[in-house]
Amino acid sequence: MLANIKSAIKRMRQEEKRRMRNKAVKSEVKARIKSFLKALESNNREEIEKLLREAISTIDRATRKGVIHKNNAARKKSRLYAKLNQLASENK
Repeated sequence: MLANIKSAIKRMRQEEKRRMRNKAVKSEVKARIKSFLKALESNNREEIEKLLREAISTIDRATRKGVIHKNNAARKKSRLYAKLNQLASENK
């Protein structure tokens, strides 16, 4: 059902804009994480570290914007570091 009140109509427009913006930010976070995980298979240390920095930066940016909760961001970053450490221990 569509709203009839002007303020409710405006609120719906604003919510849609925010939803699309948040969706784009979340999508970017997922893409950066995927590219990092894919790079782990290559064993190119420099590339892996570069992509890790980019992924962490994107996650932090999403947190600052309020798109994802700080604990969610911490969990994501922790898992990325764990994957990196797991790879490092396997290569020793």
